[in-house]
Amino acid sequence: MSPDMCVPCGDGLINLRAGALIVRDGKLLMVRSGHGYYYSVGGRLKFGETAEDAVVREVFEETGVKLEVDRLAFVEENYFINDMPANLGKTVYELGFYFRMIVPPDFEPLSQVVTEGESRERLCWVSPDTPEVLFPEAFRTEALDPSPEVRHFVKDDR
Repeated sequence: MSPDMCVPCGDGLINLRAGALIVRDGKLLMVRSGHGYYYSVGGRLKFGETAEDAVVREVFEETGVKLEVDRLAFVEENYFINDMPANLGKTVYELGFYFRMIVPPDFEPLSQVVTEGESRERLCWVSPDTPEVLFPEAFRTEALDPSPEVRHFVKDDR
């Protein structure tokens, strides 16, 4: 399989990501991180893969169910400090493409466990108004009141 599109750049990393906006009954399917926040189902693009192909692959890998893309919802540029052991403390510039997925009424993940690096994390249905941290934050508005246009967000958590 092709390598992830996460490449060194000076003292930091550039990361290309595709995330899934999976909404059912007013809740978002997200991954509960071992660090106490939620992040979108999805992951890094593989070299040679489109963002849309990547999100379909990642949703299948993480849920065991193949969902179709409805449309690109938003793009987010994000600078943050990595909290994963392999690149702990490095600054990351992440360009994320977030897709609204077509979610059948009977959709249920076949597995509730996601492996990220060496940690095991859980899939959870989360209310957009939870006081806990969500990545990307735009999921709060795009979940229940989506813009009809593709939006662009910029976030800097350095």
